[in-house]
Amino acid sequence: MESPRVTITYCTQCNWLLRAGWMAQELLNTFATELGEVALIPGTGGVFRIAADDELLWDRKRDGGFPDIVTLKQRVRDAVAPERDLGHADRGRDD
Repeated sequence: MESPRVTITYCTQCNWLLRAGWMAQELLNTFATELGEVALIPGTGGVFRIAADDELLWDRKRDGGFPDIVTLKQRVRDAVAPERDLGHADRGRDD
C-alpha cells in the first residue's frame, strides 16, 4: 500500500506560502514514517485547503480560518494513522 499524500493548497495572492510551508514541515516532522509526501499547491482567491489523499481535512472557508497545529495533526492522524498516539497533543483533550 502506498503511503498517503497530503496536499496543502494555499493562496499566492494572500502570501500564505510561509504558513503552508511551516505546516508542511510540522506534518513531516510528526508523521515522518506515515506520510509519503506533503505537497504545496499554489492557488488563488483566498484558498487554504489541506487534504490527505482525497479526504478534505481542512478548508479555510468551510472551517473558519486556519487550523491550529494541534488540530491539524489530529485530523491528519485520524486520516492516515488512527492508531497513532500524538503524545502531548492528545493529552487533556478528554479530561
